[in-house]
Amino acid sequence: MNDLTGAYVPGSSPLHRLPAGAKLAGLAVGCTVLVLLPSPAALGGAAAVVGGLYVVSRVGPAAAWAQLRPVRYFVVALFGLQWVFVGPEGAAVTTLRVLLAVALAGLVTLTTRTSAMMAALERCLGPARLAGLDPFRLSLLLSLTVRSVPVIAALAVRVREAQRARGVERSLRAFAVPLVVSSLRHADALGEALIARGLDD
Repeated sequence: MNDLTGAYVPGSSPLHRLPAGAKLAGLAVGCTVLVLLPSPAALGGAAAVVGGLYVVSRVGPAAAWAQLRPVRYFVVALFGLQWVFVGPEGAAVTTLRVLLAVALAGLVTLTTRTSAMMAALERCLGPARLAGLDPFRLSLLLSLTVRSVPVIAALAVRVREAQRARGVERSLRAFAVPLVVSSLRHADALGEALIARGLDD
């Protein structure tokens, strides 16, 4: 299912070998720490740590950039708005927090197989049985949601490149319609894969 749903990069680094549950817990702790860091200097240190983790993971710069590329325009807009309302330092702090949180989440995606992530989420969601919910289906939903982000981003990049080749990069319709169609085709392929595994309801 990894080919359909995510950006997992096979490897044997320490981060690849780390249990999925530990990585998800580390992601939660890391994002909490990012929220608590008060200054650009402190977040710069955090950025060095995140960069070091990417080096240790050995996923490659292209895979690392692919995690941040989908949010580049959002980050620019966020920085501009924050500059207006809270000044340059506040804008830098907020923007760095978002970028580093996305980078950390991307690192978990790149180094964790879908099956391992689902198993960890299913264990965490075990108490949901008390409310009549199926932890396996909940974990599948959450995992597919996370995995779909880089897939849709890649589709958007391909559509944008096709727009440029046709000389219609300013047309919103020429971007939105192919993106929606491509996304629906991906959803159909994913649905067929799930049906083949007995998840047809």
